[in-house]
Amino acid sequence: MRIVIALGGNALLRRGEAMTAEAQRGNVRAACEQIARVVEGNELVIAHGNGPQVGLLALQSAAYTDVSPYPLDVLGAQTEGMIGYVIEQELGNLLPFEQPFATLLTQVEVDAADPAFQSPTKPIGPVYSREEAERLASEKGWSIRPDGDKFRRVVPSPEPKHIFEIRPVKWLLEQGTIVICAGGGGIPTVHDESGRLVGVEAVIDKDLCSALLAQQLDADLLVIATDVDAVYLDWGQPTQRAIATASPDMMDEFEFAAGSMGPRCDLSVCATIAGIYRQAIAVSGRDLLHDTSIDILSRHSLHRGGYRRG
Repeated sequence: MRIVIALGGNALLRRGEAMTAEAQRGNVRAACEQIARVVEGNELVIAHGNGPQVGLLALQSAAYTDVSPYPLDVLGAQTEGMIGYVIEQELGNLLPFEQPFATLLTQVEVDAADPAFQSPTKPIGPVYSREEAERLASEKGWSIRPDGDKFRRVVPSPEPKHIFEIRPVKWLLEQGTIVICAGGGGIPTVHDESGRLVGVEAVIDKDLCSALLAQQLDADLLVIATDVDAVYLDWGQPTQRAIATASPDMMDEFEFAAGSMGPRCDLSVCATIAGIYRQAIAVSGRDLLHDTSIDILSRHSLHRGGYRRG
């Protein structure tokens, strides 16, 4: 079975947790302990988020005032290498020495005219109180949006169109390699007026890129790991309730806040209608980081008839 596992940036760094290298490595280690259990007999591709990490790098870059801050595409490439390294090492410590790994810097084409560039929605970096977020937005020219009861910086999140490194990913899988790619949704790139490929100031949604990756790899299973236990209606209200059963038509009736669970719902609907991949499951980060993920893998499925949480 060919499996794509998408680890959320917040599944790698729990909400409110200090963004230290030690904390992130500990979360990666816990996730890898579960991933290692599904390696045998399967082809495995691991994607991951980078929202907290790329936001931290952006803050660190901005603190050095002798040069202009590095653009988000460059910072995204840095997080691909950083997180890929930790995943390779922690998973490699659990598997036989002979198991090959590869982390690929993954360029992903987006449309320069994508309306997302005019309406930032992708949260990156740490959470702030409203007062601190508004101060930083005024000082740094940021766009900010609510994230639960806190606020975060948001940046453009254009739709992924094409994964340039898809051929080497396929080749590596055929050689039995565990591939870590499309980190942070990939490095956002466009063709300029002269036809040259250049990076753009954006962060692609990891789940949408992972769905595209699963499609282009003809994957049998897509696993989406995040740090919430369900998709909720009326979030934060006395009437809030989890969605236990859903179909594409049903999900299309609901609106979810940008930067929340919206991309996961959108990709599930698109995947089901188009038959992009055979199964997709949403696994909470809490489940993946504990000893229940394998049971959940066997109980969840998304198909043309609908999605049911086991």
